[in-house]
Amino acid sequence: MRKSLQLQADMTQEFGTCVFDVTLDCEDGAPVGGEAEHAALVTELALTTTAATPDARIAVRVHPVDHPSFEADMAHIAGRAGRVLTHIMVPKVETVADVEHVQAALLAAGAPDLPLHVLIESPAAVHRAFDIAAHPRVQSLSFGLMDFVSAHGGAIPADGMGIQGQFTHPLVLRAKLEIASACHAHGKVPSHCVVTEFKNPDAIRQAAQKAARELGYTRMWSIHPDQIRPILEAMAPSEAQIGQASDIIAAAHAADWAPISHTGQLHDRASYRFFWQLLERAHQTGRHLPPEIQAFFDASTLAPERSPS
Repeated sequence: MRKSLQLQADMTQEFGTCVFDVTLDCEDGAPVGGEAEHAALVTELALTTTAATPDARIAVRVHPVDHPSFEADMAHIAGRAGRVLTHIMVPKVETVADVEHVQAALLAAGAPDLPLHVLIESPAAVHRAFDIAAHPRVQSLSFGLMDFVSAHGGAIPADGMGIQGQFTHPLVLRAKLEIASACHAHGKVPSHCVVTEFKNPDAIRQAAQKAARELGYTRMWSIHPDQIRPILEAMAPSEAQIGQASDIIAAAHAADWAPISHTGQLHDRASYRFFWQLLERAHQTGRHLPPEIQAFFDASTLAPERSPS
């Protein structure tokens, strides 16, 4: 965990912005019987790191809602560190009732504004993904590949968890598409599952490109530091895309967001939203932007009357 936090700080300095979150894990990271001590550890790490580096982005994955340590996790972690965390992640969310349970725990811990990220890890949860994504507390849905495959009792072969099978097996592919579609329907962030072949950067890059370009995912989990740069490169817009978007947004801004003609094509607010979102992704992934475009992000936000929305 400390190595991950140090890597985040190093890459923030390199890119000029924090380009990935670190999620400190209590579900699989805590030894049986040591859950309380582990919750205390991740809480102190979050507090000390953000005190020294205020722009650090740190989250915590707690135990599932039906685990004996869930309530204690929420009371201690959200209660003490909720003000500095980017979000709480809850695994094995099955229903909207689970989300309501988590929200009640957040309120009880004094963290009423802390966003919630949930892991969808079963066929039943995939079936309810649209309802779960619609909940106002939920900010992001992540796909839990290995638990999803295991939940099928052998009906999906083991290679459904691998680099090839997870993009070709119909049941796995359908689940990924359902989750991405549910997120986009409700303005939430779809987060793609891990790739376990972390010694193969080309495989990571290809998986991230498929997730982003074919399945509509805008974030992706990593399980090893070597995966972060290939994921960032695959998720980031290309230089050509950034150049086109920058030209269009700059011209639109100069025209007070009235329709414009760019290289013989008509653009208006509908396409402005698309190109602005592309530039947001470029900024979030640490890509270089022209000074006139970077100025928008340095100012934090455009004034409402000057916005492409």
